[in-house]
Amino acid sequence: MNADLARRVADRFVQFIETGIAPDGLFTDDVFCDFTPPRWRLQAQGRDAVIALRRAGHPAPGSVPRFRLDPTAEGFVIEFEERWQRDGRDWYSREMARADLRGEAICALSVYCTGDWDAAREAEHRAAVSLARP
Repeated sequence: MNADLARRVADRFVQFIETGIAPDGLFTDDVFCDFTPPRWRLQAQGRDAVIALRRAGHPAPGSVPRFRLDPTAEGFVIEFEERWQRDGRDWYSREMARADLRGEAICALSVYCTGDWDAAREAEHRAAVSLARP
């Protein structure tokens, strides 16, 4: 996989994660998503269904303060942190996704998520664990 192509598509994917709006051409019409939150599994087939799956879990816009991108033979793997607000509360999650590309569009997506942590959960974690890296 061309690293520049992987980066261009990943940047558009991050835009989708932050806004909930898929840039034109981000997904193929028949894209498949296999989403694994803690202790559950959901799937969606087709562009509209994949977008709806995302919006159902994260209806509010947010930010991706940092991510790591690794090109693969078929696309890329992206590890990212996400922050957003819902009902006046701050939320956080860490996720990893593997995306396969067809041309410049994602045709298959597997996403693994830590689950949504509110501010109290983050504080509990900070009090219990000292991380070597952010």
